[in-house]
Amino acid sequence: MTLPASLRKYLPSVVWIRFGIAAAAVLLTAWAQWLPPVSGSYLANEWLRDHFIRVRASTVPEQRIVMIDIDEASLSKVGPWPWPRERLASLVENLVGHYKVSGVALDLVMPEPADAQGDARLAMLAQHGPVVLAQVLDYIDRDEPLRVGRITGGTPAESAPSGLPTAKATGYIANHAGLQGARHLGNIGFVPDPDGTIRYLPMVTSFNGREYLTLSAMLFQCCGNGQAAQPDEEGFWRIPYSRDWSAYTLLSASQVLALKAPAELLENRLVIIGSSSLGLTDRVATPLAPSTSGMLVHAAALTSMLDEQEGKAPARWPGRWIAVLFAVLVAGIAAYSFPRYSALSNVALLGIASALWLLLAYLIAPHDPSFSTTGPLASHLLLLAVGVPFDWQLAQRKSHSLLGTLRQYVATAVVDELLQSDLKDPLTPRELTVTTLIADMESYTTYVESLSIEEAAQLTRDFLACLTRPVLSKRGTIDKYTGDGMVAFWGAPLPVADHADLALEAARAIVEEVRRFSEVRMKAGMPALRVRIGIESGIAMAGDFGSSSRSIYTAVGDSVNVAARLEQVARNQPYDIIIGQGAVSRATRHSFKLLGDFSLRGKERTHTLYTLEGHVSSKAEAQ
Repeated sequence: MTLPASLRKYLPSVVWIRFGIAAAAVLLTAWAQWLPPVSGSYLANEWLRDHFIRVRASTVPEQRIVMIDIDEASLSKVGPWPWPRERLASLVENLVGHYKVSGVALDLVMPEPADAQGDARLAMLAQHGPVVLAQVLDYIDRDEPLRVGRITGGTPAESAPSGLPTAKATGYIANHAGLQGARHLGNIGFVPDPDGTIRYLPMVTSFNGREYLTLSAMLFQCCGNGQAAQPDEEGFWRIPYSRDWSAYTLLSASQVLALKAPAELLENRLVIIGSSSLGLTDRVATPLAPSTSGMLVHAAALTSMLDEQEGKAPARWPGRWIAVLFAVLVAGIAAYSFPRYSALSNVALLGIASALWLLLAYLIAPHDPSFSTTGPLASHLLLLAVGVPFDWQLAQRKSHSLLGTLRQYVATAVVDELLQSDLKDPLTPRELTVTTLIADMESYTTYVESLSIEEAAQLTRDFLACLTRPVLSKRGTIDKYTGDGMVAFWGAPLPVADHADLALEAARAIVEEVRRFSEVRMKAGMPALRVRIGIESGIAMAGDFGSSSRSIYTAVGDSVNVAARLEQVARNQPYDIIIGQGAVSRATRHSFKLLGDFSLRGKERTHTLYTLEGHVSSKAEAQ
């Protein structure tokens, strides 16, 4: 259905629609950078970041940190879990006294008292030594909040020196009262992402008016003389995971207990005691692996803080703004490209842009933990889903419109063959051998001067129909109508071997159609009609000619001019069809009658002319 012009003027123009699509693509990237993401986009962004982490994770040995693992070998040699506190105290004493480590953090909680002597030794070590005990802060809103053990440590919120944003806890699992004198306590509570992966640490957590550092930050602060990393506005901090698990020094707890661990690996190092044993259930999912010892999370965080202290951390980049500028660039290129190139080319363009963005996002990721890696990809998807089909639809409409126009001038069979051809641009002007047919009504002015305008128009339409049907049925191309006449040619836009014969067959059919039409008119008391036809073959330039505002598919050349002169010769000949030497030499299915040599207007040399053998003109019949 076609809308009336009064309504069409209110519809947005194609340019504004393209601008709207491009703007929507840019806004989609901006939304992904600054507004809260939906679950799907959040997980897609994290999935991509996880892949970047795995590709980038360094295997260069981390020589500042050592992890003491209560592994399966230790449990087999020393005894099953839970170990007596005496054993844990000996493990810590060996590290602090014999191996002279800088600090020890225990990644385990002891909510219940055990052997009194062991608990007392641990309490003394925690109170006077470089030892960080752990407690778990809970972040889940439960009907009954967790309250296990006796929470201690922390800093009053009003006097906290860091001034960092804090995460909010709802409960805790702390150590028993015998350990409440510990000087340093770190939080080992995690908040997994919706897919269960640990990507963030609650760097600073507030609970009951006090603030608690995470375990790695506390170890770094008390024994590494550093400060906690800067969390986001909710108190969480993205863990960089810059080192692969294999980069860390991992020693079995049984080696330390037996004083068989290499001293050079432990002296002046920061130590985390934990367990990789499946039986102790301290296993978490991280970007590096679906099941990892919880120690790795604290070790990865500690590595990042040490790098920051030593000036080795990646500099901060404005990743969000880079993403938006990239989206603007791609949207601008797309707005230019989509209406000018094919859908396949534009899909390839978006594919290349996506690949470039993945490379750029990979480079930016360690420099900006907050930008969305998938924002520009979502913009590209929008352009692919909306922009490409929109311009493809416009191109199809334009093609159908041009095709409909072409079918008015070119035989349907030729159009179909043209569409199936391998020609890159079949309408581009090129040199071809063509046969031109020019037909005209004799004495048209005399016929119509006594007719009304409506009658003259109807006569013209009926006569041109007599000319058109034979041309199209013989696969000819209609160049133009000249009032009461027509110019047609064969051999373009597709070369045709028998173009001369086809033109001659069309000429016979035209004469026959005009004869039948004339007989009908004569029975109605109207004068007879006669058609004059000139036909010539030769080299011509055939193609789309004109200006940027209007063009036409036509053929130009000497043979076309000669055909026009032959049509004029027929005025003084008793034959409706006058044929030039070029057409005669190329025809194989017709016989000809020689008419002699004639001088043509505007031509210096004479031309030998022919008509079809056996052809009786309508003028001769009338006489």
